[in-house]
Amino acid sequence: MTSSPDALTATRGRALFWASGVCAAALVLVPLWMLTGNPAVLRGHPLLPALLVTAAVVGLLWGILLWRRRGTSCKRSVLRLAGAWAGRVAVLALVAMLVWLNPFSYQPAGAAEAAAGVSVVDEPTAIVMAPEGGRASKGLVFYPGARVEARAYLDILKPAADAGVLVVILKTPLNLSLLDGNQARGTMSAHPEISTWTVGGHSLGGVSASSFALANQDVDGLLLYASYPLDSMRDRGGLNVLSISGSEDGLSTPEKIDASRELLPVDATFVEVQGGNHAFFGNYGPQPGDGEPSVGRDVAQQQISEATVAFFDPT
Repeated sequence: MTSSPDALTATRGRALFWASGVCAAALVLVPLWMLTGNPAVLRGHPLLPALLVTAAVVGLLWGILLWRRRGTSCKRSVLRLAGAWAGRVAVLALVAMLVWLNPFSYQPAGAAEAAAGVSVVDEPTAIVMAPEGGRASKGLVFYPGARVEARAYLDILKPAADAGVLVVILKTPLNLSLLDGNQARGTMSAHPEISTWTVGGHSLGGVSASSFALANQDVDGLLLYASYPLDSMRDRGGLNVLSISGSEDGLSTPEKIDASRELLPVDATFVEVQGGNHAFFGNYGPQPGDGEPSVGRDVAQQQISEATVAFFDPT
């Protein structure tokens, strides 16, 4: 016994209705989960919260439309039906991307210490740490690693601010620095009092910093945390470079750092923190795929901070 065309249409309609309901619910629930469950979302660049709110509104309106149309069905051609299902799959892929964008949040090593001795200003697209007294001639613009909250670098970069460096930690769009690799330019333009600029970054942020330093001759220094450039910078004159890495890094491995020597200026300085891993270059907890450290986070970060301060004040 075969099903009638009307029964088959109704079955397909019900399946598409419930698939639509799942998509609408996901568009609402996932953004709400991220907005309410992860403080790093609202503390970061405004693009991610805006994207989440938009997705939630679309999901809510879709859900209301489905509720009003419940119990109704319409005939669709095979082509239209395939397109409808492809659209639902695309929506679920978008939701999966939103989940992936959920950032690693700041896990303070000592919030009180991070604010002591320096002025910390939380701006919509950056965190500015100014030395005590507000006077600085050297500046650092820092790109965070992929999906890492900007605040995660407050503690490790505070000693540089204590040493007289204006430190600006960028809040990158969707926490992916490659979406706006030229973002450092806005910071440099906003602080004309700074005469010497260094750009730096952790992991993917270091890639963006390297590209920016290569393209902008008014950058004097490049600070790499567990990172390396994609393009050769061997002929980039007048650029001081410090590359700090961890011996137990499972992402920017020692082999990758060693290979980057051919891409950086011949006088670049390399410092390897024995026992340190990728996640030790910020305070955001463990990171998937990373190596197992053999020293404490505080021990490794002290070495990283000391090397950073020495880079700005070699005397």
